[in-house]
Amino acid sequence: MKEQYDVIIIGGGPAGLNAAMILGRSRRKVLLFDSGKPRNRWSTSMNGFLSSDGVKPSDFIKKGREELQKYHVQIIDRLVETATYSKGQYIIDDQDGNVYHSRKMLLATGLSDALPEIEGIEELYGKSVHHCPYCDGWESRDKAIAVYGKDRSGIGQALAMKNWSDDVTLYTDGTRKLTNKDIELLKLNGVKVCTEAIVRVQGDDGMLQHIVLRNGEAKPQEALFFSGETSQQSDIGRQLGCEFTGKGVIKTRRLQQANIPGLYVAGDAARDMQLVIVAAAEGAKAGVAINMELQQEDRVKA
Repeated sequence: MKEQYDVIIIGGGPAGLNAAMILGRSRRKVLLFDSGKPRNRWSTSMNGFLSSDGVKPSDFIKKGREELQKYHVQIIDRLVETATYSKGQYIIDDQDGNVYHSRKMLLATGLSDALPEIEGIEELYGKSVHHCPYCDGWESRDKAIAVYGKDRSGIGQALAMKNWSDDVTLYTDGTRKLTNKDIELLKLNGVKVCTEAIVRVQGDDGMLQHIVLRNGEAKPQEALFFSGETSQQSDIGRQLGCEFTGKGVIKTRRLQQANIPGLYVAGDAARDMQLVIVAAAEGAKAGVAINMELQQEDRVKA
């Protein structure tokens, strides 16, 4: 006979783990799948999370999993390949061909970041190259900060980084789409501009030291921030027919409900405020909403 779960959670990051805790504490039968590829796996520390500020992301996940043990949450370290919904049931197939059934589902699969196509950047990512100033700006305070953005895409982030350092340079990597008004705004706010094409970035032990330009100049820099494109880590949302925003995240309502009955989405895969503590909070919200929905379905009607 097939094993029936109350909830299947896809994604073992802060959103998925916190939802699993709420649901486990609600005595629900929970199965959580984790592919082992969280968005922040390159980072040396997880910042801006009260009581866990500066913790290594892998240590945070390990501790969260340990805390779930007493609530009998089942965790499977495996990729979910397909998911379908029919007549109030979710049917999930994992990468090994195993099939699972549940009444509700939570997607907490997160996003992937597209790194700028610059030689040497992968070795520095998560240590001195970042995409989120709220996550890593403090650690880069008062340093020589580079902001990468082709055409006009880096203007907003370059201006924002003045919050953390007086030494900010915008690199447009060979594109020259900045208007005179853009240049004036940047200059008035003390942001330097470099439009030369970038050949590579250089650093030691993960720490950025120079940005090498095509003209041969090596510009001294200590940190680099970029605002690149993101994509869904999993296509399960598309398989199920979720609605997406223009920014590529899944549309959700107030309590993380998607447009499919019994489907909830939490964390970076939904909304725009992509912080670890927000993802965890959304997971908790979704967990409460899922449990309340199950309660309503199971309650004997007068």
